[in-house]
Parts: sequence; structure tokens; C-alpha cells
Amino acid sequence: MIFLELVLQNFGPYNGRQVINLNPQDNDNSRPIILLGGMNGGGKTTLMDAIRLALYGPRAQCSNRGNLSYSDFLSQCVNSHCEAIEKTRIELLFEHIENDKPIKYRIVRTWEKNPKDGKDNLGIYELDARQEDWLREELVNTWDDYIENLLPLGISNLFLFDGEQVKELAEQEVPPPIVADAIRGLLGLELAERLAVDLEIVVNRKRKEIAETKDLVNIEEIEKRLKQQQAEYEENKNINEKLKIELQKSEKQKQEAFDKFVSEGGKLAAERNQLELQKKQKTAEVEQARQGMCQLADSILPLALIEPLLTQTQRQGEKEFRIQQAQIARDILFERDKRLLNWMTQVGITEEQVEKIKIFLEEDEETLRANLIQPEESWLLADAETLSQLGNVFYYLQNDKKIAKQQIGILKNKEEEIITLERQIQTAAEPEAYKQLVDALEAAQNKVSQIQAASVVTKRRCDELEAEIKNIKKDLQEYTKQNIDRKNYEHIIASADKVQQTLKLFREKLTLRKLNKLEIEVTECFRYLLHKSDLVHRIAIDTHTFSLSLYDLQGKLVSKHRLSAGEKQLLAIAFLWGLARVSGRRLPVAIDTPLGRLDSSHRSNLVERYFPSASHQVILLSTDTEIGEKQVKILRENEAIAREYLLKYNSSTRQTTVEPGYFW
Repeated sequence: MIFLELVLQNFGPYNGRQVINLNPQDNDNSRPIILLGGMNGGGKTTLMDAIRLALYGPRAQCSNRGNLSYSDFLSQCVNSHCEAIEKTRIELLFEHIENDKPIKYRIVRTWEKNPKDGKDNLGIYELDARQEDWLREELVNTWDDYIENLLPLGISNLFLFDGEQVKELAEQEVPPPIVADAIRGLLGLELAERLAVDLEIVVNRKRKEIAETKDLVNIEEIEKRLKQQQAEYEENKNINEKLKIELQKSEKQKQEAFDKFVSEGGKLAAERNQLELQKKQKTAEVEQARQGMCQLADSILPLALIEPLLTQTQRQGEKEFRIQQAQIARDILFERDKRLLNWMTQVGITEEQVEKIKIFLEEDEETLRANLIQPEESWLLADAETLSQLGNVFYYLQNDKKIAKQQIGILKNKEEEIITLERQIQTAAEPEAYKQLVDALEAAQNKVSQIQAASVVTKRRCDELEAEIKNIKKDLQEYTKQNIDRKNYEHIIASADKVQQTLKLFREKLTLRKLNKLEIEVTECFRYLLHKSDLVHRIAIDTHTFSLSLYDLQGKLVSKHRLSAGEKQLLAIAFLWGLARVSGRRLPVAIDTPLGRLDSSHRSNLVERYFPSASHQVILLSTDTEIGEKQVKILRENEAIAREYLLKYNSSTRQTTVEPGYFW
């Protein structure tokens, strides 16, 4: 099988019609690799999803589908710039061998946003020698079965995988269930298991057919009782579902009754006594604050009314006190000057010098009179003690003013709280209305409780019936085994048991045979990819869990913890590669972001050894850091690349276009 062409039209970030040639044949030269480069978020994973969607439709395991319905997923895939009348379209042209002849089919899926009937329109076209499309309607109706024969959905993840899948496989000790199922499908083990199940069904059917009439009557009685129990179970289950709906309605009514109880003052009415008590307490606190204000008024606080006059008085008193001090100092200086003149006369200083000193002292006296001693009428006559007492009055007055301001603030707040409490008391419902609100609320609560109790009883009965049904089925099974097995055609049943044993032995041998071959292939692939050729000599695969065990040259177990993250990833890739080789299916390999955590040496081994040999067609979706300039140069020199494309993403328009060439 070879993918030849992929066409995207208004799909995801791909606006308009984008055509990608995937044919590995280039001018009669076969080169396996189709290299598509793109930055993160540029549409690489979307391209991989397009291939899956084209092949499997509603069954496709796309990356961003999650739990979306197929209709919602198709609507999500429509390009945001797409006109309402335009359709979204995916085409995948591939070639495979049918009846020993190459044949080409084009898968076409089209839809529009919010598709009708919740699905796309599928068309399967066959290309003739003139490259003209011919609709194959019979394949449209049976396409799921047809593609299962070419590339089964169960194993598709082993050929169409991404770096995250490899990372998950590398980090887990046991492969995830989806990989284990794919391994069984690849190795052909599910055929034997399916045959064993089908044989068991045939045996059970034959046992009932060959039973005697008496046995059939007993079986029919048991089955009749089983049907009755199942009918009662379904009835109780339906009742329980109705009770759930009724419970939701009752809880809504209960909430509405409670909201009405609150909005119409029911809650306040229930709290009336508490509100009255709070109001009384606040009133007492207001009265206490007022008494405090009265006590302040009995002290020096009223002097605050004449505070400017007191300030002026203090200034005047201090000024007069300074003048008194200056006058005393002046008189002392004058007395000292007289003594000085008398002393100079006695010590024999000349009259001329004494006269000059006398003149100096007289001028100095006039200066003191002019600058220091300003004659002014003294009317307070305050002494130092009086001024000190006046200062104390100012100190206590400021303190009382601060206390009075605090008391006024407290008084204002308490009065506002009293007003709020009075308003709440006034809005509280009257006793008659309050009783009606309480009764309505209690009725709603009682209804909810009754429905909850009924739901518990019904649920308990469902559990009991379920246990009884289980026991009846067990009895029916035991009865069938103990009685019908004794009847006619015992040789058929005995033969079936022998076949089952043979199948079991066959499955075991087939598993060992296939896994031995797979172990050889995986070991060879891993040693081929790993630059440490002496690290692992043999890889063993568990027959039940398919977990891998590594052994060195001495046959000793090599712990996976000794492997680096890159080596673990190479081991996962070798596992997938070995599975593909053992399957014998000639299928394309598509890898999204393949070189996540590999160092340079491992990356070179993967580029040089795995990509060119993984399959006859290898589609690589890579960023510029994974397959860089050095790696792409190696692939080009080895003539491994058939075509190169660049997924160019415009962040402003959030659109991607496909252009020829790579990053370099």
C-alpha cells in the first residue's frame, strides 16, 4: 500500500485547496521519505489526523477529538475563514495490489459546518489508466470492512504514530492496552481467540437444543423467573430515574421557598428577638457615650470655646515676663557700670580715658534701651508659676478635645447601627405572614425528604434485584452445565472441549513462535539503532503482557533504569519497527515529531538507519529542531528523500499553506 496524494480543502488551519504529493517515486527513482517541516502548532498533527479521518471516518482516533461526537468534531475541523457555503474536503489517493494487479483508489470525504445527519459524505473512486475517477458505490457501503483488510484500525497506531506515543510506550514497563491489542492483531493471535469464543457459543447453543423436554421446561421456568426479575428491575430503575427528576424539581422548589422566606422578611422575623436585644445594647452604649461627654463638659472642655483668647493671653503673659526679666538685667548692668567708673578713678586712669569709657557706656545703655527694653504697659503681671499653670491648661484641653472627638465618632456609629437595626426590625414579616412562610418552607423540605427516602428504597430494591438476577443467571449456568451436558450429543461437547484444549495449545505455540521471531527482529532493530552495541545482547518479550526484558552478553538482566531517556525511546521505536517487519504487511509509515528527546548520536542513528529503512514509504512530520540542517543534509546525500514540503503558518491569520522545500 502506498499513499500517493493528500488533498486538504478548508480543513483545520489549511484554508483553500492544498495538494500534497506523497508518491515516493521520483523520476523512476524510489526514495522512501516524504519530509514535511513545520513549527509547533503549524498543522503537522492536523495533517496526520486528515489521513486517519480519510481512512476511518467516524472510527478515526484523531488527536484533538476527545469525547466529541463525530458531528461536533467535523464542525470543529472546518477552517475558521471558510465561507458558510463552502465545503470542507479531504482526499486521499492510494495504491495497493488487488488480484495481483496495482489499483488506485481515491477516498473523498466532504462536509460543512454542522453537517446534516451528523456525518460526512463519503465517496470512493477508482482511477483508470487515463487517470479518470469512477465512483465505486459498492465500496462506499462496505468501506469499513474493506479498509480493515488493508490497514486494520487496531494496528494503524503502529504505522501512523507520533512522538508522544513513542514517549508513552518508552516510559511504561508494560505496553498500554491499545498497543497490546494491536500486537495481537499483527501476530494473528486474535483469530484463535475469536475461534475459541465462537466455539463456546456454538456448544452452549447445541446444549440447549439437545436437552430433553423436562430439562427444557425447568430451564424455561428459570428463564421465566429471570425475565420477571429483569422486568421488575427495569421498572424500579425507571421509577428511580423519575424520582431523580422529581427530586431536582423539589429541591428547586425548596430553594425558591427559602429565597422567598428570606426576601419577604421571614429570616429577619425569626431573628427579631436578637435584633431587639442588639438595639437595646446599642442604645445603652450610646447613653454611656453621652454620659462621658457630659463628664468632659463638667471639666475644662468648655474652655475650647475661647481657645484663641487663651492663646493670646499666653503670648501676652510670656511677652510681659520677658520684659520684666530684661528690665532686671538692665538695672544690674547700670549698677555695674557705676562701680566700674568709680574703680577706674581710684586706680589712676586719666580723666580723658575715663571720659571715653563713660561715653561708650552711655551709648551702650542707649542701645539696650532701644533694642531690648521696649516700654509697654503691663496689664497681666503674670509670674512664671502662672504661665506654667496656663500651659498645663492647654495640655489637658487638647487631651479632652481628642477624647471628645472619639466619643462623638463612637456616638455617630452607634446611632447609625441603631437606625439599621430599626430598619431590619421594621422589614421583618408580621407573625401571620411569618407563619405562612415557615409552613411553605417546611412543606418543601418535607417533600424533598420524602422523595429522597423513596429514592433510597427504590435504589435498594434495584440492588437486591440485581443480585437476584446475578444468582439466577449463575443457577441457570450451573443447571445447564450439570444437566444438559449429560444428554445427547455428548461426543460433540466432548469434541468441543478437545478442540478448546487444542486451540489453547495452538495459541501458546503460535504465541511463542511469533514472539520468538518478534524478539529476534526487535533485538536486531534495537542493536542496529543503538550506538552502544555491547549494552544489549538479547530482548525477551513476555507472552501475556508483551513487556520487554533486556539481557547482556552474559545473559544477565539489564534494568531499563540503566537506559537513558533517548535509549528508551529508541527501544520503543525498535519495538514498533520489529512489529511492522514481523507483520509482513507492506504498509506506509507516518511519524509525527519523531525525535523528541534524543541526543545527537541517537538522533543521527535514527536519521541514517531507521527512517530510510522503516518502510517503502516513510512520511516524516518534523520541526526545524528535530530534523535540522545537518540531518536533512545526510538524508539528501543518501538519496533517501523523495519530496520535501514546508507547512508555513501565518500567526496573524492563523492559517497554514503548503509550500515546496524544507527549512533549508
